[in-house]
Amino acid sequence: MNKPLAVLLIAGLTVSACGGWRDSRVNPTNWFGGSTSAPIESTATANTNPLIPESRRSIFARPEEEDRSIPITKVTEMQIDPTTSGAIIQVVGVANRQGAYDAELRLTPAEDDADKGVLTYTFYVTYPETATPQGPERTRTIRQAISLSRQDLQNIRLIRVVGQENVRESRRRG
Repeated sequence: MNKPLAVLLIAGLTVSACGGWRDSRVNPTNWFGGSTSAPIESTATANTNPLIPESRRSIFARPEEEDRSIPITKVTEMQIDPTTSGAIIQVVGVANRQGAYDAELRLTPAEDDADKGVLTYTFYVTYPETATPQGPERTRTIRQAISLSRQDLQNIRLIRVVGQENVRESRRRG
């Protein structure tokens, strides 16, 4: 029992004598000093706008794809489910023909809507370039969802989803 006590006492005294380690140059945490402020070296000219990126086109660069999406034909269902962080808007729509893909709910800003507490989304889909059959409604049904935070929903009283032929709306209770 005396041997472990002696080893513990000697180890404690040895470690306590290492107080100078933190100020030593050998300590890796002292390799860089504290931060200080320095002026920025300006390389921009007076005619350059820093918010507009310089266009550096390469011969291998692909051209930007054009947006071929259009609003879905009909919005059939809209459901808003509350979550702990806000809400999830689930939308079901029927496309005009089979093969629609790349469904997206895009925020449609309107000047009047923000003041009235209205949030408007347009349900967009992209159709294939080749002709596809119309087919039954169940094969043309597309689902899409979007998550909103509590901040997004703070002053919103009405949520609206727009299609080509109709609009679905849901009002906040109370």
